[in-house]
Amino acid sequence: MKKYHLCIMPGDGIGPEIMKEGVKALKVIEDRNDVSFELMEVPFGASAWFEFGTCCPDETWDTCDRADAIVKGTVGLSHEESRKIPIDEQPERSALLPMRRRYDTFANFRPVYLPKAFHHFSPLKPAIIGEGIDIMIIRELVGGIYFGEKEVGTNEQGLRYAREVLEYDEGLIQRTVKIAFETAMKRRKKLHNIHKSNVLKSSILWTDIIMEIAEDYPEVDVQHMLVDAAATALCLNPTQFDVMVMENMFGDILSDQGGGILGSLGLMPSACLGPQKAYYEPSHGSAPDIAGKNIANPYSMIGSIAMMLDMSFGMHEEASNLWNAMSAVFANGYSTGDLSRSTDSVKIVSTSEFGDRVAEELASSFLQNT
Repeated sequence: MKKYHLCIMPGDGIGPEIMKEGVKALKVIEDRNDVSFELMEVPFGASAWFEFGTCCPDETWDTCDRADAIVKGTVGLSHEESRKIPIDEQPERSALLPMRRRYDTFANFRPVYLPKAFHHFSPLKPAIIGEGIDIMIIRELVGGIYFGEKEVGTNEQGLRYAREVLEYDEGLIQRTVKIAFETAMKRRKKLHNIHKSNVLKSSILWTDIIMEIAEDYPEVDVQHMLVDAAATALCLNPTQFDVMVMENMFGDILSDQGGGILGSLGLMPSACLGPQKAYYEPSHGSAPDIAGKNIANPYSMIGSIAMMLDMSFGMHEEASNLWNAMSAVFANGYSTGDLSRSTDSVKIVSTSEFGDRVAEELASSFLQNT
């Protein structure tokens, strides 16, 4: 029997609630396959700071180091609660970015996926959605302005200032771009390079490297688009995109916009891959306003686990079964209140009931295939 060690970080806000539903799916997969998952739960995030005085205790790092993969819940609290934590010790700065640096998780995959049958979730008109939206946003995750040199102070005129450096070298760009081309080859062979070359020298370097690597992938149709134009195009013509690749901050912003055109960030899982280790997480925040109410949709967490099965463990069929199970629950007319408007003709269920129905569909799919 194959055994995988998973580091489980429930996190903050709705994180623990949706994590439970992801674990339900893993249990079904264990029951139907010659595989076991050892779940090693650890503290991480703002809740860890209030209990341990740090957002990522040493035991958490030790467990992450030993894990075959990391499944991370959402982190962060309300603005008021977050202000109780010193700025440099808040989870994004003291735990999340250090985790990306520690494991060099340079390639962030964020699928923007909305089949035609689920168009009612989106604020876009059915005519714009067409036969459905299926985009893979690939974001460079350990470079750029988020990781550049930072300085704050008061200048000679007595004015407060902040200085943050956006820096990339060709090595950082090349490895992300190569993964984007390889991903495009497995899909519709179309790649959009999202840049700001009319202003930023870093984007000129990025685009130069895209064009150099494109010579090794002659089957891929490469399109170049300014990031502001891409933001508009995602709203007006999202079906033109297949794979989009971009630097760190552009990817952060446009992938959230991707959640907007789907109707919710709750429909966006993600994978963060490094040379030796990967972590998987929902793209959305911790939603403290609905935490504990059992109304948050766990799609993004369960989808992140499906990505883990596929990308870290090579369990492609099981990953596909899990995606199909979630789609079946939606297709059967069920949703959670956070995703649906009062005008939607859906049956509203709780977080836990949605997870139960996904597990039931998943178990049924295995029975049908045996």
